[in-house]
Amino acid sequence: MSDLRPRLAPRLKLALVIFALLAVVPPIAQAIGEPFLIVVATRMMVFAIAALSLDLILGYGAMVSFGHAAYLGFGAYAVAILSRAGINDLLLQILAAMAAAALFAVVTGAISLRTRGVYFIMITLAFGQMAFFFFVSFSALGGDDGVALRARSTVLGIPLLQTTQGLFYVTLALLVAVFAGLYRLTLSRFGRVLTGTRESALRMQAIGFRPFPYQLTAYVIAACLCAIAGVMLANQAVYVSPAYMSWHRSGEMIVMLVLGGIGSLTGAMAGALITVGLEEGLARWSEHWRLGFGLILVLVALFSPGGLTGLLRRLNLIRGGK
Repeated sequence: MSDLRPRLAPRLKLALVIFALLAVVPPIAQAIGEPFLIVVATRMMVFAIAALSLDLILGYGAMVSFGHAAYLGFGAYAVAILSRAGINDLLLQILAAMAAAALFAVVTGAISLRTRGVYFIMITLAFGQMAFFFFVSFSALGGDDGVALRARSTVLGIPLLQTTQGLFYVTLALLVAVFAGLYRLTLSRFGRVLTGTRESALRMQAIGFRPFPYQLTAYVIAACLCAIAGVMLANQAVYVSPAYMSWHRSGEMIVMLVLGGIGSLTGAMAGALITVGLEEGLARWSEHWRLGFGLILVLVALFSPGGLTGLLRRLNLIRGGK
């Protein structure tokens, strides 16, 4: 008799394995006497959240945004501004960051989505740079030099983030929540329409769907999720800088998707973890680590255009799924 029990998609199984491995990083790091690994892993997860948000619009909506890092900055500066006002609760800071990101995304997205191709890329870059230079000129928060936070945020009044392990597990919980939410979203009718628009907007219009509302909604959702990553990045570094929202940072997030596999949530997450891990590892090995990282990226582009997930698919280790 065949097994009638529901089976997990292979890529979802891979995601669960990644979460399990991340969960055991703190005890392993403490056991081997390398607590700094917890800090590195936390930073990896922060950018995994940002990469997941970008994959929603780039991988599923074919919207190549070079201004996506602006929302990382909105999240970080929400922490800095609210903490100065005496609001240190993480949940309130996340809500404020998401509101600011959503407002900026609605306005800029409504304009940007009226363009296509390279014009969309350039207009998102322009809006991102506008946000970047606004905070560079924001002298009350340090301008180009940025500003250090007095302390990390609290969670419902509890100082969970004050320890590296507490910050690590809160970040992991947010990563799991973001992944689960996007996984369900991409499997829903909304996700299917968004993916169909990526394949052919004209065809989706022919069957009765207007692509613009779906694309704009996805754009706003991605902005809000990236703002969450910004909130956690500010808490991880205990420092906020306009550099978080430069176009170079947007390019780095696109690189994460290329390494992991565009259009795969698991690949986006894995790509971010690998990218930050490689940066940290290569930087310890040589001050010219960018040369080695660039070579790795070229090899991936030449021999595995689908990134890590493309390689696993060719090896028949994964099939389908998200």
